[in-house]
Amino acid sequence: MAAVLLLYVGIVLGLYVLIYYNFIKGRQCTSDVSLQGKTVIVTGANVGIGKMTALDMAKRGARVILACRVKETGEAAAHDIRTLSGNSQVLFMKLDLASIASIRSFCKTFLSSEPRLDILINNAGLESKGKTEDGFNMVFGVNHLGHFLLTHLLLDRLKQCSPSRVVVLASSAHKRGKIDFKNLNPSGETWMEILQAYCDSKLANVLFARELANRLQGTDVTCYAVHPGVVRTNLGRSFPHWFQMLLYPFVWLLFKTSVDGAQTSIYCAVQEGIEMYSGRYFADCRVQQVLPHARDDAVAKKLWEVSEDLLGLSK
Repeated sequence: MAAVLLLYVGIVLGLYVLIYYNFIKGRQCTSDVSLQGKTVIVTGANVGIGKMTALDMAKRGARVILACRVKETGEAAAHDIRTLSGNSQVLFMKLDLASIASIRSFCKTFLSSEPRLDILINNAGLESKGKTEDGFNMVFGVNHLGHFLLTHLLLDRLKQCSPSRVVVLASSAHKRGKIDFKNLNPSGETWMEILQAYCDSKLANVLFARELANRLQGTDVTCYAVHPGVVRTNLGRSFPHWFQMLLYPFVWLLFKTSVDGAQTSIYCAVQEGIEMYSGRYFADCRVQQVLPHARDDAVAKKLWEVSEDLLGLSK
């Protein structure tokens, strides 16, 4: 009986490994490009995909800035990455994307202390209720507006250090998103409202990369929207504990690890020869076509202009 049970367990484990490596894990970035002498910012780099992306950048020899909200976890992540990569040029800098003042303070400090910026990876994201410090819907405010302002304030430095890149972490959730210019600041209190705001913000990320690429034509700065896959992260940490526990077995078995989830971000940060795809959407280390509403240049342009207005950049 024990032998039969062991046989069944072995078959199940074998099938799981087969499924994971063929259908879940996804393609890996195989580029061996060195980033010696380059500087990279990764937002939300204290955990998950961001931390694994930052670790890869550090292993390539880059000077890596971990732009994180919480000092304790940010400094701990910087220590871990320095230890694992053998690269001492990994630093924490405080950045709260839910605060315009914090974003401006971060950029002022960075621009005054760091002479280079070669790669900006807008990785941080959340699903949470409430409002930002400046009164925006928390999800839309952090996932889109915060990174919009950060990129705007750092763009001149990226141009000065070109060829350079901007990587925007989006999601396949953008397919269910919509841009309602009459309601860009919903209350976002219920689960359904939070999930819809997340989808909307991911659509905004895709449209932002598209419009940014249009505005960067003629420069050597390129940008890419990225879907990391379905990854085990703490993205849903604001949901009820019982709900997280209910999902945990499925998440552990069927979702990518953070290392695998970071591969497309890494690919778009370092892969040579993809400059022609600036503004496009990548998944599984390949350029992908998006639905019509995610490649509407008129909406992308209007979203850019409205974002400038909301952030006081058009005055």
